[in-house]
Amino acid sequence: MHGMVRRCVAGDAAAWEDIVRGMNRRIYNICYRFSGSATDAEDLTQEVFIKIYRTLPSFNQEKASFTTWVTTVTRNLLVDHFRKTKNDRATDSIDDRGSEDDERQALSQQLEDQGPSPETHMERRETRELVHAALQKLSPELREAVILRDLQDMDYREIALALKVPEGTVKSRINRGRAELARLLQRTYKQAT
Repeated sequence: MHGMVRRCVAGDAAAWEDIVRGMNRRIYNICYRFSGSATDAEDLTQEVFIKIYRTLPSFNQEKASFTTWVTTVTRNLLVDHFRKTKNDRATDSIDDRGSEDDERQALSQQLEDQGPSPETHMERRETRELVHAALQKLSPELREAVILRDLQDMDYREIALALKVPEGTVKSRINRGRAELARLLQRTYKQAT
């Protein structure tokens, strides 16, 4: 990846295409978790790539891996986005894409304390949508920590580097975020029964 970065900075269009292909899914997934909208996620992903392209010369492989640097750029853009739109973050609908459905299942399984996952597809889909809706109710700080850990499978050190906070703060945010999600889900399940 570092070789591609050097080639891209030198003006190699093919190298940039390789970077986009390699990072698109990861960036889109993070944007989708934050926005809760496929359309917004697509727009934000494009903004992130524009930002990456413009700031690529500042990437320093001695300070962080390329993936961590990309995650940091993505996170910073999303935080700015949410500060601008914090009063308009309600999610009206959940886009039902198969690949996203599969990825949401990972968080659902980690957060559910109700025993086995529902056996029917509809029940599993409804559970994933409830988890995703609850995720949108967390503060950006807690949400991003949970997303990076449970959905992007980053370790504490990587998250600390991406968020520019101590590892202890990362662990605290993840624990608080998971606890708040559990409370929100428990409240939702009680209302549904």
